[in-house]
Amino acid sequence: MRIQGHHTYYVYILTNQHKTVLYTGVTNDLRIRLQQHKEGAEKREQSFTARYNCFFLVHYEKYTWIQEAIAREKEIKSWTRKKKEELISRNNPKWEFLNHHFFINL
Repeated sequence: MRIQGHHTYYVYILTNQHKTVLYTGVTNDLRIRLQQHKEGAEKREQSFTARYNCFFLVHYEKYTWIQEAIAREKEIKSWTRKKKEELISRNNPKWEFLNHHFFINL
């Protein structure tokens, strides 16, 4: 009998230094994904997050099933900015940058 491994998927929200832009994404490795967003901004790539220097983590949620994570990402993406701000403020009232939780230096 083969036992399947435990997986973790993250839904996350990034912002820029001045907190004027919000970006929602999903990944199975948040540490690597945060590094990719940061490197993209440093290289001035053409992605949304790179264009707006959007690599500061302000919110994340963990899921075991990718289907749940994708559904949640789509749900959050459909929200107004105000509703996204309320979600962030509930869990991170000061809107602190959380990248250090994943060993990413800013």
